[in-house]
Amino acid sequence: MDLIKELISLLGDDAVVTGADMAPWTQDWTGQYSWTPLCVLRPRTTAQVSGIMTLAYAQNITVVPVAGNTGLSGGTRAEGAIMLSLDRMNAVREIRPEARLAVVEAGVILSDLHDAVHAQDLSFPMTFGAKGSARLGGILSTNAGGSNVLRYGNTRDLVLGIEAVLADGRIVDLLTELHKNNTGYDLRHLLIGAEGTLGIITAAVLKLVPKPRAYATAMVAAKSLSGALRLLNALQETTGGAVEAFEFMPKTYMRAYAKMHPDAVLPLGQDHEVNLLIELSATAPRDVTLGADGSLPLASFLETALSDLFESGDVLDAVVAQSDAQRKQMWAIREVAAEVTLQHRPIVISDVAVALDRMERFINEATKRALSFDPNCTPIMVAHLGDGNAHYTLWLSDEAADKADQILEAVEEVVRDLGGSFSAEHGIGTSKRVSMARRKDPVALDMMRAIKTALDPKGILNPGKVIPD
Repeated sequence: MDLIKELISLLGDDAVVTGADMAPWTQDWTGQYSWTPLCVLRPRTTAQVSGIMTLAYAQNITVVPVAGNTGLSGGTRAEGAIMLSLDRMNAVREIRPEARLAVVEAGVILSDLHDAVHAQDLSFPMTFGAKGSARLGGILSTNAGGSNVLRYGNTRDLVLGIEAVLADGRIVDLLTELHKNNTGYDLRHLLIGAEGTLGIITAAVLKLVPKPRAYATAMVAAKSLSGALRLLNALQETTGGAVEAFEFMPKTYMRAYAKMHPDAVLPLGQDHEVNLLIELSATAPRDVTLGADGSLPLASFLETALSDLFESGDVLDAVVAQSDAQRKQMWAIREVAAEVTLQHRPIVISDVAVALDRMERFINEATKRALSFDPNCTPIMVAHLGDGNAHYTLWLSDEAADKADQILEAVEEVVRDLGGSFSAEHGIGTSKRVSMARRKDPVALDMMRAIKTALDPKGILNPGKVIPD
């Protein structure tokens, strides 16, 4: 009670949540993890975050930061800990159109940031299905990827600077607006992707790009993944790198989506083995100015590439969106992937990356290994095919529930043999710590432990995450 009184004195009554009011912060989005925090704190300023950490450090109390709580790896599990919610630190502090940057706080919801910069005819090109609830703090802490990595890169590629609070309450001001700043270790990149284990990111300077003036979007059925890559390369060459998204959805996913959304319209039906969602965008007048016949040059590039590969047999069918409404219908199929794939139990979830030209081999070999453990399992996945990231999920039969760990390890072995990564964009959190122990280079783990000890010697920042025991 003395601690709660101190926290109320620091933050105010309405910023300290206890008892039954903590319910929204007692489980993760997947429902896989649940906990009872000591309390939930909702600071409004970086100075208040600093005060919280100063108090927690003095009393050896663990602190787990949380933003939108949309993670899929158990990164916010907080049994008996202070949960530090950044949801009230949700200001877009500044948008500078000439410099093409925005200074934002960690609690800003991604879609709200999109709206704010769109009003300035700019875009922050990070996007994914949870954009309406995910907040910048979690996006930064997991180095999120999303659908546009192919063109714009991961979160780290879109951040110029950050502000963070360390375990002992000190504020580190790295809010640089510079594209070049070669002054020693890149502490910004160290804290991005650390999942709150090294410091709590409170604000960031983000890169912005011109808002696209036109999109060309299509659903495509390809003969194979190798044929799909030929299409990707042809589009990149034809458009000068205008491909923003190149998403893969197999037949099993399309059928699961159709079952979950029986009233939805599937542009290509649900019986093609390789379904692609492709999107190009452009800002240049030559690409977005309608021709005399009313055609959009950007769409013509896409249609020509599809036509050429249709003749070769690599493309089996295609529908190009003719309106923004049709474009949104296509994206709706892809953006509910988490809901579609997580509707079954028991389940094996993986988030892996392999080289683009090894994706087909990965899927074939991983599925073969999984079926050897559970002949009745169903592979159901989606992939950011343009950057080699596969969200490879297996719906297990009830009889194979106790084999989930073995199956996951077998999938990881295929990834390892192909030179890939067992974690691509969802972070490590709680669920992948075992994978870290068996897959991460031991010397790299020693380095990570040394960094953790140096920045958080008492181990109070999001303990039990990322680094294996």
